Amino acid sequence: MPADGFQSGAFQHTVKSPALFAGVAGLGDLRRVGRLGVRTLAFFWGTTLAAILIGFVVAALFLPLAPITADQQAALRQATAADSGAVRHAAEQITTGARFIVELIPSNPVRAAVDGNLLPLIVFITIFAVAAAALPDEKRHALTDLADAATQALIRIVRWVLLLAPIGIFAIVASALSQFDVKFIVDLIRAVAVFIVAVIAGLAALIAVVLLPVVALVGRLGPGRYLRAIRASLLMAFSTTSSLATLPVMLEAAESDLRISRPGAARSSPPCASVGRVGSALFQAVAVMFVARLYGVPLGLAGMFQGGAAVFLASLTVASVPSASIVSLVPAFTTTGLPLTGLQLLLGLDRIPDMFRTMTNVFGTLTAATVVAAVEEEKLE
Repeated sequence: MPADGFQSGAFQHTVKSPALFAGVAGLGDLRRVGRLGVRTLAFFWGTTLAAILIGFVVAALFLPLAPITADQQAALRQATAADSGAVRHAAEQITTGARFIVELIPSNPVRAAVDGNLLPLIVFITIFAVAAAALPDEKRHALTDLADAATQALIRIVRWVLLLAPIGIFAIVASALSQFDVKFIVDLIRAVAVFIVAVIAGLAALIAVVLLPVVALVGRLGPGRYLRAIRASLLMAFSTTSSLATLPVMLEAAESDLRISRPGAARSSPPCASVGRVGSALFQAVAVMFVARLYGVPLGLAGMFQGGAAVFLASLTVASVPSASIVSLVPAFTTTGLPLTGLQLLLGLDRIPDMFRTMTNVFGTLTAATVVAAVEEEKLE
């Protein structure tokens, strides 16, 4: 799969934009949804920011253990001829922080889509979805039903592509690695192992430091009882690597084991299962730092801010298919000047991280439903 395959903004956001629109617009008018919808979104956005911060911290602690030398970084950059321009201009892109913020609002959304300018397109779709959510139900349902149908059809196409992707990725990786000696390949394998360990450690820290304490303090559930209640959902997510495929099991756990009312569970779980991606956000934050270190691209605080902002926005568009978090990294890579060929390496080793981050996504969804339900009960009392 060539780098241009990742760079085609038209196809990527043809897939992800309907999912984002359906997830936000499907909430309905926030004034009528009330506190439940607002608090669910606030919880998701807050935990996503926490996940990105934890990802950066974990990456800073673990990735220096990866045995990549300056000569090896230079060799990787040289092998990335198609993306050498992105690497050369990384500093220029990172230092234009004010322009980065201003250009998040597109003057022409259609032009942004055609040019593959993905972040402004995400912002526009989110604004459009919020506006659609305020429409009368019959008009809103017409838009969301169309978006749902388009999402399902396009996800099916993505699944077909992903079935063949490993063959192309194997050929590309084998061809690329044939240029290097055995020591370099061994060091690269070790670096990849450090990356996977960093992702798993970060996800564990997110659960232990953020999600479980929130459940204990707000939801008044002990960690042991809570883990037993959601165990089936976590195992389903771990095996299928799809949050939406796990949704029926999540609803059952929310209603029968966590004692959340059916309306409350049905209202809070599907939106978070569509746009709640705390595990994906943490993985993407670590991936940005890993590829930057792998290719020797300096980020600095400004680059980390732009990368974090891009990861936050891109996490809203992750489709519910395996390895979708890799394709959604394109905005963060283009924003920080990272070579898109790094995505090929990530995609080739994604199965293990995908299982853990999907499980964490489901953990975050059920945590959101539990915490919001507990807050609502307190207000009613």
